[in-house]
Amino acid sequence: MREFRYERATDVGGAVSTLAAAPSGVFLAGGTNLVDLMKLGVLTPDLVVDVRRLNSDRVEELPDGGVRIGASMPNSDLAADPTIRGRYPVLSAAVLAGASGQLRNLATTGGNLLQRTRCVYFQNVTTACNKREPGSGCSAIEGYHRELAVLGHSPHCIATHPSDQAVALAALDAVVRTSGPAGERTIALADLYRLPGAEPQRDTVLEHGELITAVELPALPFAANSRYRKVRDRASYAFALVSVAAALDVADGVVRDIRVALGGVAHKPWRATRVEEELRGGPVDPERFRAAAEAELAAAQPLPGNAFKVPLARNVIVRTLLDLAGVPR
Repeated sequence: MREFRYERATDVGGAVSTLAAAPSGVFLAGGTNLVDLMKLGVLTPDLVVDVRRLNSDRVEELPDGGVRIGASMPNSDLAADPTIRGRYPVLSAAVLAGASGQLRNLATTGGNLLQRTRCVYFQNVTTACNKREPGSGCSAIEGYHRELAVLGHSPHCIATHPSDQAVALAALDAVVRTSGPAGERTIALADLYRLPGAEPQRDTVLEHGELITAVELPALPFAANSRYRKVRDRASYAFALVSVAAALDVADGVVRDIRVALGGVAHKPWRATRVEEELRGGPVDPERFRAAAEAELAAAQPLPGNAFKVPLARNVIVRTLLDLAGVPR
């Protein structure tokens, strides 16, 4: 590990200004991804600014019926929070599906959202990776890509976003509160992340020195009927091959409202807007669910090693929605 300077910030404004003045600096919250990448030599910051204690570490009620989650809230506490478990069970389930108990105790809400979109080549400094070294090439396209993207990727990068939490938040219409050199702003979580295009090194739209301070969830009563389903190679401590976060509002056999997001298939949490548009206002019907899933996945461009993800995603979408609609197996 290379030498670096460590500072513990005492307030948000100071943290932002300190990092903004250090082009190679990074924020540190739980460090569960950052420290690993530093050990591997993937990231070599000259300054690490500790922000873990700057923001709220709890869930707070908002006047409009929504909730605000402090960026410093540990993942374990978020998953166990009674308000989250009762109103937004998809989020609790998604957080519990990620990493391990030890990591969830340390990882924070804000840090989880900003873990790097990556693959095995990104983490191996001896291989070509446009995300790590722009212009060097993408080893995954002709190499091992079983776990990688089938939607929204580019010739420059096919990595997938690893966060389970982010998939659930995307389905719930969450927004992210930030503070940066240009001031405070609110970003829809679905707009926080970028597709790789020709600049895969940029995971998000955040500016250098911009800090996530909170995540807010709108009042969404039907989110109480929500579920997270994750398909992976082993039962724990594995990234998703495909995951689905969904909430469904059904009355008299009609889909009144719906939210769906996918994980494990793209460079960002993939909001399945086509599924929502196809199903909203129509009857609960397995064939309609299947057709909507196929319409969403029509744009998929799988590679030989991950073509199985397309039918897998279709089936997981359909089964998750049928379970939420109360349709027996």
